[in-house]
Amino acid sequence: MKIICIGRNYPQHAEELGNDKPESPVVFIKPDTAKLQKRLPFYIPPFSNQIQHEVEVLVKINRIGKCIEEKFAHKYYQEIGLGIDFTARDLQKHLKQNGLPWEKAKAFDGSALIGNWFTKDHFTDLNQLDFELKKNGAVIQEGNTSEMLWSIESLIAEVSRFFTLKIGDVIFTGTPAGVGPVYPNDILEGSLEGEKAFKVKIK
Repeated sequence: MKIICIGRNYPQHAEELGNDKPESPVVFIKPDTAKLQKRLPFYIPPFSNQIQHEVEVLVKINRIGKCIEEKFAHKYYQEIGLGIDFTARDLQKHLKQNGLPWEKAKAFDGSALIGNWFTKDHFTDLNQLDFELKKNGAVIQEGNTSEMLWSIESLIAEVSRFFTLKIGDVIFTGTPAGVGPVYPNDILEGSLEGEKAFKVKIK
């Protein structure tokens, strides 16, 4: 299982972090050990003082594919979900300033929360999906897939140029503006088109 993540896919998020709009999707990978196990809390790791939430729409790949044409990409997934890309922002900033890879800040154990899956037929238009993240009952992040620079199908096509996609691989499609810190005892809840996708406690 690969967890393939897309960075800077929402213009306002790129702006809030001071990043330029990319000419092509920014891609990085988390190992399978990054997956946060169901019903477990997220533990803030000791190497960071600034863990931030990034809520994202997820896609689960259901067949093997390589160099997939965008017009056929819809055949390679049947389920959509919602999750969080937990990011050690202080560590990421340090790594970026020194021209180093982001893995320590993005791919650490438990950094990928994967919520409930829904069949894509459950939704009317995948390019118009509303989603939100609540912290302690208050909405702190919200977005719509129409805001993405690259659609789900174009992301599948692009990623498959470089990596063979396998059954069970998950693509994190990027986060909208509004990322921020999490603290012990916070409760995070995510919903996709009003459907509850996950709930997790921070420790």
